[in-house]
Amino acid sequence: MNQEISFKNINKLAIPALIAGIAEPLLSITDTAIIGHIENNATESLAAVGIVGAFLSMLVWVFGQSRSAISSIISQYVGANKLNEVKNLPAQAITIVVATSLLVLLITYPFAKQIFQFYNASGTILEYCIEYYKIRIFGFPFALFVFGVFGTFRGLQNTFYPMIIAIIGALLNIVLDYAFVYGIEGFIPAMNIKGAAYASVIAQVTMAIIAAVLLFFKTSISLKITMPFNKEIKKVIGMILNLFVRTIALNVALYFGASYATSYGDNYIAAYTIGLNLWLLGAFSIDGYSSAGNILSGKLLGAKDYKTLLKLSNKLLLYGFLTGVFMAIVGFIFYEPIGRIFTKDKLVLEQFYISFWVILIMQPICGITFVFDAMFKGMGKMKFLRNLLILATSFVFIPLLLYFNHLEYKLYAIWIAFFGWIIARGLPLIIKFRRKFIPLVEKS
Repeated sequence: MNQEISFKNINKLAIPALIAGIAEPLLSITDTAIIGHIENNATESLAAVGIVGAFLSMLVWVFGQSRSAISSIISQYVGANKLNEVKNLPAQAITIVVATSLLVLLITYPFAKQIFQFYNASGTILEYCIEYYKIRIFGFPFALFVFGVFGTFRGLQNTFYPMIIAIIGALLNIVLDYAFVYGIEGFIPAMNIKGAAYASVIAQVTMAIIAAVLLFFKTSISLKITMPFNKEIKKVIGMILNLFVRTIALNVALYFGASYATSYGDNYIAAYTIGLNLWLLGAFSIDGYSSAGNILSGKLLGAKDYKTLLKLSNKLLLYGFLTGVFMAIVGFIFYEPIGRIFTKDKLVLEQFYISFWVILIMQPICGITFVFDAMFKGMGKMKFLRNLLILATSFVFIPLLLYFNHLEYKLYAIWIAFFGWIIARGLPLIIKFRRKFIPLVEKS
């Protein structure tokens, strides 16, 4: 078993997952960077992309928890050498989640104006939010389908195919963004913010098709729905519901961040949008080791190999921390050029540069928190994760935001609140993990 947690074997899972993880936020970052350089109303368009992005991220994260639930069950059955017992589970779980996403699309589409007014959007920004959302939302069911397939591959200890799918989606999105936003003279008219939305939807549909093909030809898992329901479907739905509630708490934090930034003014929400996308890029960069923890912890728990599980946690803690340090160093080295990638507006850049350093210094702590968060998901401990995030949001994030907002720290207030929130999420996970598994290792 020790071979499973060697640096080489961890990286066989982590590096493809890292690349796939970076590709995911690149869909939003590409929109942000390209929209920030259009000729007309660039700041308003950038703000709209940020506000809609916050809401769409909420939807994807709330309903995309099927990836972690499916991965947890499949990996535990792989560890116990009982994969045949859950082969029909992914198709059932994915069908339920995608059907739910279609319902969400039908409910939110007519109320786009009211939704983004709730985010304090008004005037031109509100108009752009509505335009952008009413196109982007059609990619939502396809995104959730891809998440479900990714969860299946991860449960099978395979991060290579998700990497391939994500790379193709990201590259296609970048090419289409340039073509649709700026236009190609004589062929495609410049569509500005609508073009970015169309590019993202096409990329998501393409990823879904490739994911279905690879799952069909490269695994023994079928997407054909068979009855009766698998015996683990209740457990999967329970995990998804716990993660559903947890992610609502997560998105309460994101909502408050976007709402407060919008209330400060157009330059602030535009700068916050850039910072948030870079923060998410950092989070997904660490996702490589988080994914390895998610995949291997489920398998090791299924095999009841607690000694190796403890060793895995120690190694991933170090790798997550060092990855975060690396991200912070890169950010400080390219501090000013990074801002200019997204916009030329001096007022927006001024607000971005003032607060960007806070995002960078939290990266090592994010690395540790996200690794342990993923390990708990892999072990199926969704109820504890749910309760922890509710407490961290209610008693750390919101009070910090309100206090520093009262002191008129503006963007500082938001990022200080996120920093405290990350610490409050990570520290209890480390304590809980070690209290549970150190005694089990000592007994064995």
